[in-house]
Amino acid sequence: MLSTLVWAPIAGALLIVLVGAALDTQQLRRISLGIAIATFGWAIFLITKFDISLSSIQLSESLAWLDPIGLTYRLGVDGLSFPLVLMNGLLLIIAIYISNDIQRPRLYFPLLLVLGGGVNGAFLAQNLLLFFLFFEVELVPLYLLIAIWGGEKRGYAATKFLIYTAISGVLILAAFFGMAFFGSSDTAFTFNYQDLNLEGVSTTTKGILLILLLLGFGIKIPIVPLHTWLPDAHVEASTPVSTLLAGVLLKLGTYGLLRFGLGLLPEAWQAIAPFLAGWAVVSVIYGCLTAITQTDMKKMVAYSSVGHMGYILLALAAASPLSLVGATFQMVSHGLISALLFILVGIVYKKTGTRDINSLNGLLNPERGLPITGSLMILAAMASAGTPGMIGFIAEFVIFRSSFAVFPIQTLLCMIGTGLTAVYFLIMIDRVFFGRLAVEKIANQPPISNFPFAKWQEKSPAIVLALIIVFFGLIPNFATKMIESSADAIAPNHTKPSHIALVE
Repeated sequence: MLSTLVWAPIAGALLIVLVGAALDTQQLRRISLGIAIATFGWAIFLITKFDISLSSIQLSESLAWLDPIGLTYRLGVDGLSFPLVLMNGLLLIIAIYISNDIQRPRLYFPLLLVLGGGVNGAFLAQNLLLFFLFFEVELVPLYLLIAIWGGEKRGYAATKFLIYTAISGVLILAAFFGMAFFGSSDTAFTFNYQDLNLEGVSTTTKGILLILLLLGFGIKIPIVPLHTWLPDAHVEASTPVSTLLAGVLLKLGTYGLLRFGLGLLPEAWQAIAPFLAGWAVVSVIYGCLTAITQTDMKKMVAYSSVGHMGYILLALAAASPLSLVGATFQMVSHGLISALLFILVGIVYKKTGTRDINSLNGLLNPERGLPITGSLMILAAMASAGTPGMIGFIAEFVIFRSSFAVFPIQTLLCMIGTGLTAVYFLIMIDRVFFGRLAVEKIANQPPISNFPFAKWQEKSPAIVLALIIVFFGLIPNFATKMIESSADAIAPNHTKPSHIALVE
């Protein structure tokens, strides 16, 4: 059942490559969209087969593959991975939907589908080596999507992304081999997550393995100072690719730390937890302060991701059942909000020809501006800043409430990030959307004071995301119930049930 989520998009991509020569861009887009919708529909159907009261891996599939090296095709899902699979399916649909006027569509749409299938495979893999294979599968399509359909400096951005991600993969693979070597039984060498036993491994060895994972997944998250590939990749990537990159692909890093770092090395994790909490503070403050200095709207949103991913690291460091609920919920929250922000920035750029904050003004003008886009941008900024009634508030409140008991000083410092988030988004909104309508200071272009309205087809994905952001801000239990049991099981401290603060 779970294999459909992985292989249906990949099989669809292969089909498009084989028979797509006779089809035009819109036909290929519709076929790709149909495949993505069918895959997402199947994921929705699987919710009916998923028992939220169980903490164990469910809907498991296992097939012997390369037993001598410990590689087994083993898939499964729990409350920590299912929300991310659902979000990946939704954002893949949106990324394909907003992909219009694409050159070389016979290559472009298959790459998006392979990317979606590979990410699902990584979230569902219950074998470390299988996870690594899916983790690396997404590298190739994302590199090509940036290098071929990116901006002016796309080659530099794509190469930088490739180098950083390759280093990340080497570190993660080294850690996985170490875990399999020390955690396998005497009779069978394995990478199966459930079969590894690292309890008898020395503290030093566990520490080394965890450091490798932290560096490897830290590049993917990314955490300061391992983040420098991210702004370049976002600025040069097209809007659909940025939507997937920020919305889903960064979560492979935080999910990897949660699943393999905390899940398999809890003692080592608790030993370095204070360091991780401090590292989270650095990422949050640096990301927010750097975002304030940006004049490119897209780069500002990119640096905001650095800060908001720091909240997840803080929650993972606290490692209580409630904080892990907050960490997983923040992955979903950031994925939806960042996707919305990048879509809106893309609309502004398409209609005005610039993302320069200092060149734009008055886009909320109801007659000649982009009023609905501006209104949605205000909503997205409020959600990112943790305004009550939206998903961002729920995620951050749960993280801060649960982390304060473990790391009070670090939590208070991270809370400064919510205020700084409001600062840089208010700067952007004030300069870009309020005031007298105009676009100035664009080289070789006269000032512009009248823009074509964004069509409903262009705005509809943003409206859908905005509705979801408000829905989960008002009714968070719909999602948190799915996470709680698995968070309780993986947390080193099982004494406090995570549902108390959310339900009662």
